[in-house]
Amino acid sequence: MKLVFAGTPEVAVPALDALIASGRHEVAAVVTRPDAPAGRGRRLVASPVAERAEEAGIEVLKPVKPRDEEFLARLREIAPDCCPVVAYGALLPRVALDIPVHGWVNLHFSLLPAWRGAAPVQHSIMAGDEITGASTFLIEEGLDSGPVYGTVTEEIRPTDTSGDLLTRLAFAGSGLLAATMDGIEDGSLKAVPQPVDGITLAPKISVEDAHVDWSAPALRVDRVVRGCTPEPGSWTVFRGERLKLIQVAPVTDRTGLAPGELSVGKNNVYVGTGSYAVELLWVQAQGKKPMRAADWARGVRIASGERVGA
Repeated sequence: MKLVFAGTPEVAVPALDALIASGRHEVAAVVTRPDAPAGRGRRLVASPVAERAEEAGIEVLKPVKPRDEEFLARLREIAPDCCPVVAYGALLPRVALDIPVHGWVNLHFSLLPAWRGAAPVQHSIMAGDEITGASTFLIEEGLDSGPVYGTVTEEIRPTDTSGDLLTRLAFAGSGLLAATMDGIEDGSLKAVPQPVDGITLAPKISVEDAHVDWSAPALRVDRVVRGCTPEPGSWTVFRGERLKLIQVAPVTDRTGLAPGELSVGKNNVYVGTGSYAVELLWVQAQGKKPMRAADWARGVRIASGERVGA
């Protein structure tokens, strides 16, 4: 088939690579978000997908909005058979959805209908799921509601951050997306409507969602920290300033600390929760680089009874 691939961040690059390498289909063009300011100089930088496409000599389309008439006209000229999508980052209007013969097929990082929305990986970790995966589905105008072509599953490991899990799903999902294109092309694969039961939503995680509640149980604190790492980054407050929490570990045999209460040993820093304590492993104070929590504690000289949190 002739394909136009739509995607923007680094997590979409493995899927683009898989389609380029398949040899069975032609990636005629790539659609991505416009260049965005980045770094201290705030200079405009192309998306990771745009950079990879340019390296491969593939035409890159960067519409401000996918309903722009110039973009739609070029898409009609290319006349793709199908448009595979991974984390493109913009809503596709019906006029664009109708152009490819086989529609737009999205690689979504959950087992649909679970975790429809922008942050499925973060929500699956924060909810304590043991298994997640990726799904390919035909895009409709509803939120991740289209019929599903295929899935792959992935175990969520006890120490996984959303970054760890998303990296694994990006590579596992790239093979699924390539296989889905093959199945659509030869007619062996049909999309199956999603069940009406089991629908959960995964809206974008806000900075406030990443604010740790120390009255919650230790397992919940750990899941919030892992689910919000690397983005947007979980945090608490210490002496009136924000303290980023990069890594913690529940300690089941450490009790007796009030929620948010700090206990500092020679090489350990513990915080009380609504159940047992968690150990702070890596933190980042405002204006500082990430550091081991024990080194941070020695630097700030925590007094007996001091707390983090409100």
